[in-house]
Amino acid sequence: MLVRLGYVANALRLENCSPSRTVTFHNIEKIHGYENQISRLTTIARENLANTLRILKANVFDGILVYRFTSKLIPLCTHPKFWNWDYFSSLRNDFQKIGGLIKEHGMRVSLHPDHFTLLNSPKPEVYKSSLRDLVYHQNVLEAMELGTDAKLVIHVGGKYEDKTAAINRFKKQFNQLPPGIKKRLVLENDDRCFTAAEVLHLSREVAVPMVLDIHHHQILNHGEDLHELLPEIFATWGEERPKIHISSAKNNTSPRHHADFIEPDQAVAFLNLSTVCRRDYDIMIEAKQKDLALLKLAGDLKKQGFSMEQSRIYL
Repeated sequence: MLVRLGYVANALRLENCSPSRTVTFHNIEKIHGYENQISRLTTIARENLANTLRILKANVFDGILVYRFTSKLIPLCTHPKFWNWDYFSSLRNDFQKIGGLIKEHGMRVSLHPDHFTLLNSPKPEVYKSSLRDLVYHQNVLEAMELGTDAKLVIHVGGKYEDKTAAINRFKKQFNQLPPGIKKRLVLENDDRCFTAAEVLHLSREVAVPMVLDIHHHQILNHGEDLHELLPEIFATWGEERPKIHISSAKNNTSPRHHADFIEPDQAVAFLNLSTVCRRDYDIMIEAKQKDLALLKLAGDLKKQGFSMEQSRIYL
């Protein structure tokens, strides 16, 4: 079995390399003239994309082939004032350079729309806003000319005082999505509303893969045996390589908040458990120290006797 490690957005081992610089609408409004505002936004977006390319090149050098983009690559593009901003035309070459590097090295990339992207909201305006956000994320991946193996990870949403109705509403509104978005979506269990078992059942019904978030499962579950659940979750990926999320609690008083690094024993326990599946998969590390947390975990696992090659684990 081959397990690859990945991380989210910022590469802290690189100086002055934020891929998510932004500007508030209040400050952009201080710039006189719409065209001047667009010029400023385009400059920031181009810097974000240049830094993303720099991060990916560093990842290739360090053997890290799993990465999640920040959702803040293009500032304010979903704000109503800038809906008609054709940023893809002016940034086409920047997107294509990133996509070309990804395809050249067989990297796995994804995006995780923010928590306000709620497909099961009972409010039409929230669903409409969520759809607009998903279209933006899809467009980013298409501008990079990436196939549907580049995914969009979302949560089911809220319970809205009636979990059954919320799930049924998700299914109905999921089916209304454009086909291109549906082909990229992946469902993830959360730590407040929907357990891994519930998301597994839903993912089967709507025929999309499921990402298991180990930390969320530890916080919210009904006593399910992960040893039995994991092969079923991996099966939702079909022939594609499954992916899971791992993070550690910041402390006992803030169990939902991510720690700076990953507890090695937690990772070891899951790696040993996962051998029941007998298939390759990827781990996305969600930790405050980003790539540094990945490098530390790789070193910790090597010390514990795992067969390691950079960010790759052989089980």
